[in-house]
Amino acid sequence: MSTPADAPEPTPKKGSKMPLIIGLVLALVGGGGGFFAVQSGLLGGGETADEVAEETPAESGTSTEAVSFVAIDPLVISLPSSGGRDHLRFAAQLEVSPDHVAEIEAIKPRIVDVLNGYLRAVELAELEDPTALMRLRGQMLRRVQVVAGEGRIKDLLIMEFVLS
Repeated sequence: MSTPADAPEPTPKKGSKMPLIIGLVLALVGGGGGFFAVQSGLLGGGETADEVAEETPAESGTSTEAVSFVAIDPLVISLPSSGGRDHLRFAAQLEVSPDHVAEIEAIKPRIVDVLNGYLRAVELAELEDPTALMRLRGQMLRRVQVVAGEGRIKDLLIMEFVLS
């Protein structure tokens, strides 16, 4: 005679994985449908091709304002002799509004002096770093804007930056 304590316990029945699979499939279909609806313009958030074509140049970020460029005389900066790189050749142009071209031309010697002084002070390792050019450009632009006065110089375009 067996007692209830001696009887083997029934193993619990494992749950079906079907609800998990159905949920995953529905999530993928819903995500794909939502992506399609936004990209095709059915839902807000995406621009249709007609809206992009109707956008004016001022709205797209391109400027239709007239600009002039003032060339900075090329500079040759002597570097501390190390590793065969003795000179930096630098040439740039300043983007200015046509109203300020004569003013900027008149103070070009001051601008060249500021750029020359800054480039001589920069460490050689920083000049050799390929990612440093944008940072150097920003520093030079700020210095030139201070010399020229606020609002006169819009940008500094580097035309030549060669270590030799």
